[in-house]
Amino acid sequence: MNRQLIRSYILLVAVAILLFTVPVAFTLTKQLRDDTELSVLREAKTMALLLGGDDTISCEALTEVAKAYDRESPGTVQVAPGGSCAPDLPRPAADPALTRAVSGNTPTTDWGSDFIWGRHLTVTVPARGDAAVRIVYSTSDMTTRLWQIWGFRAGLAVLVLAAAAAIGAVAARRITRPLRALNSMASKFSDGDLTARSPVTGPAETRTLAHTLNQGAERLDTLVASQRIFVADASHQLRTPLTALRLSLDNIADGVDDEFVREDVEQATAEVVRMSRLVNGLLVLARAEAKVTAPEPLQLLDIVEERLGVWRPAADERGVHIALRGSADGRPTVLASPGHLDQVLDNVLSNALEVSPDGGTITVRVDAGPDEVTLSVLDEGPGMTDAEKSRAFDRFWRGQGLTGRSGSGLGLSVVRQLLTDDGGTVTLRDAPGGGLWVLITLRASPRSGG
Repeated sequence: MNRQLIRSYILLVAVAILLFTVPVAFTLTKQLRDDTELSVLREAKTMALLLGGDDTISCEALTEVAKAYDRESPGTVQVAPGGSCAPDLPRPAADPALTRAVSGNTPTTDWGSDFIWGRHLTVTVPARGDAAVRIVYSTSDMTTRLWQIWGFRAGLAVLVLAAAAAIGAVAARRITRPLRALNSMASKFSDGDLTARSPVTGPAETRTLAHTLNQGAERLDTLVASQRIFVADASHQLRTPLTALRLSLDNIADGVDDEFVREDVEQATAEVVRMSRLVNGLLVLARAEAKVTAPEPLQLLDIVEERLGVWRPAADERGVHIALRGSADGRPTVLASPGHLDQVLDNVLSNALEVSPDGGTITVRVDAGPDEVTLSVLDEGPGMTDAEKSRAFDRFWRGQGLTGRSGSGLGLSVVRQLLTDDGGTVTLRDAPGGGLWVLITLRASPRSGG
């Protein structure tokens, strides 16, 4: 917007210069041409009067005046004698202009070009007795003066345009300052900083907009804070009775000898365990949706290596090998909220380990680009059909893995929510060698090594 405003200022000033300066320059050019023509014609007429005189004094005076004119001006005097006066001066070449001047008794002027002027101005003035005086006037000095006229105005126009650009830049920055403040506030808000507010400055329109945005941000911050409080309260209120219920069922199971009653108690205990898992999953998802923080530059490989170190012991128990691959140069830095990538990797690796066959391999790959960094997790499990991939991110949906339907169905929902908060994406594809390929795309930080 600043550039558009500056271009508008420069365009307006350029149009003003074009409308006022250029006509003045053309007027001065015409005035220079007319003044020169009038001066040369006046000198030629004076010499023509001397040439038409009957006495010797006039003829000698013509010679002296012509030679002085040759010395003092860029013109040359030529004389076509027709009476008793025949001065020692150059003779003009016979041409139509000389013929018209003598026969028509009318001065002729030839600028040598229809466009401004040529190299010489030729003025022919008739004298008494079929004589004529011609002055061939060099226009080199006029051309120099012409360049001075136009050059001065061109230089002045450049200076005025530069001044207009500088003044326009200052004015544009002052005009767009409230908009830049609003944009900064919106950027911080989109990154998760719900405390960002815009200063209420500038014209009435921007002040009204800033006030409205600040009110909306305050209301949204209040709603998110209320949701966080609810999540904390729900966590305390739901976990405690479920834990107490499970302990009660365990105590009942220990004190019952009837096999059928014990089986019913164990089924109830399993349902309580499943309910506890669902509650924990819902709380994790609610926290992911409620806790919005500003992304920070994080070293992706450090987080990946740390989480792989945590999961390798569990994988070794089943003979599953976890391999880290990558084509990234250096150690890429991504924009993510602290703790989000750890939870994303835990959920994805947990799913991959659950469906991997004994002795299989889980491949984790990091690829860095100029604007984004991709994190891939490939397993050798049964994979998913297209229909299953389309539903995998739905809440409470569980796929049939090799180890059974033991999950809560919220893991991938949490993954997608956390990545969306950080401006990333997650997609499911078929692994090249069979199995599932989880492709995670993250925003690269400006300090990224990719």
